[in-house]
Amino acid sequence: MLFFTLFHQEIMAQRKKYQDVKERSQMLAQRRNIKMARSSHGYVRGNTQKFYEWLDSVNGLKVPQGPEIWICGDCHVGNLGPIANAKGHIDIQIRDLDQTVIGNPAHDLIRLGLSLASAARGSDLPGVTTAKMLEQLIEGYEQAFNDTTDGSEQEIEQPEAVRQAMKNALNRKWKHLAEERIKDTTPNIPVGKNFWPISKEEKEEIKTLFSHEKVRRLVTSLRSRDDDAPVKVLDAAYWIKGCSSLGALRYAVLLGIGKKNNEICLMDVKEAVKALAPSYPKAKMPKDNGERVVQGAWHLSPALGDRMVAERFQDSSVFLRELLPQDLKFEIDHLDRIEAMKVAKFLACVVGKAHARQMDAPVRQTWQKELAGNRSKTLDAPSWLWSSVVELVTTHEGAYLEHCRKYAVHLDKPV
Repeated sequence: MLFFTLFHQEIMAQRKKYQDVKERSQMLAQRRNIKMARSSHGYVRGNTQKFYEWLDSVNGLKVPQGPEIWICGDCHVGNLGPIANAKGHIDIQIRDLDQTVIGNPAHDLIRLGLSLASAARGSDLPGVTTAKMLEQLIEGYEQAFNDTTDGSEQEIEQPEAVRQAMKNALNRKWKHLAEERIKDTTPNIPVGKNFWPISKEEKEEIKTLFSHEKVRRLVTSLRSRDDDAPVKVLDAAYWIKGCSSLGALRYAVLLGIGKKNNEICLMDVKEAVKALAPSYPKAKMPKDNGERVVQGAWHLSPALGDRMVAERFQDSSVFLRELLPQDLKFEIDHLDRIEAMKVAKFLACVVGKAHARQMDAPVRQTWQKELAGNRSKTLDAPSWLWSSVVELVTTHEGAYLEHCRKYAVHLDKPV
């Protein structure tokens, strides 16, 4: 009788846990849909699947096949920005690599072009400006390859958005990160709009996760910390963050470092889901999605890759990184014509450097030759890039309006 009672209790506990997880997933999906309905630019950022569906279509297959390298896979404007390395040096690099795969570098260029075109339309800029932005995108991307080839490095004028982000990054301290991310500088995470409570089982698993030596070494290796310092979980919560990743497991974890918790740090624990971005068929990538994300980061954004580690959590693959005050994203909600072209050139150069460092000289030359071809007399950019962005903007605009029709009833609710 006792056995059956305990068995029943276990079944009920598992059912409640399933119901809680299901309810959380439904709430996250609703929140994601509302955020995507706020603007067409937000829809483009949040609906990566539509972009990948286009790549699999007939028109997407007309894109030239570039060399096999690690690519971002979701190279929109919000995924680039200032990143601090383990020693605190700040550089502009790709900052989100959930979709990183060994694939076609042309896909990153198209995705960035679509994101920039969407931002231009959101700023009420004319179509001719979008055409000029794509010209600047190719110019900045090619300049990164020229710098790699001859060993020199030409300075590209930083747009105001970049200068402001770098200025903010250089001046930020832990208190700024705490106030921005958790709205407090005390060692706890306030439950509310951005942070949801987690179950007792989740808390115990998080403690177990941070007891792993590999994870402890990652935490203590950053900056000037004692390599042998103990690490203690002070608080943890489910983190409601991003748009395209909403629905995947994500936790904010506050850690105390040292015997007396002399230092506090904020860790991001994020589920590594299967990449939607298409990879080359015979590409040799880690089967574990967390390991894939970390390896892609090492190749594309070394400053970030050195701060990441892959692990297992609740039978899922996750990757962990400490959030530093200097990690920021660009805010380019409103651009004028000149600033839009500067942003396009600068960000494309960042992506170009991430691609070029993975290629030897012959491969770079072949890829540069491909980029130099197929240009018309009226547009100094490859025709496949222009036609791809035009078609994607058109299909995304229609899909965005249809998305708004479905979720218009929720638009007055806070997100």
